[in-house]
Amino acid sequence: MTKVDWHKSSYSDGAHNCVEVAEGRVTGVRDTQYRDRGPLDVPAGEWAALLASVRMAR
Repeated sequence: MTKVDWHKSSYSDGAHNCVEVAEGRVTGVRDTQYRDRGPLDVPAGEWAALLASVRMAR
């Protein structure tokens, strides 16, 4: 079994109602309030495209 490194955005500022991600070949995305419900798995390329789009929109 592989250890998964989950992290929150630095913008979360320690809040408890955040989204966490675990990046790899497949990126896991989960809600910190409902971790027990499991992550939404997104292909790494799609995750990178989403982040690029968000960064361009700022």
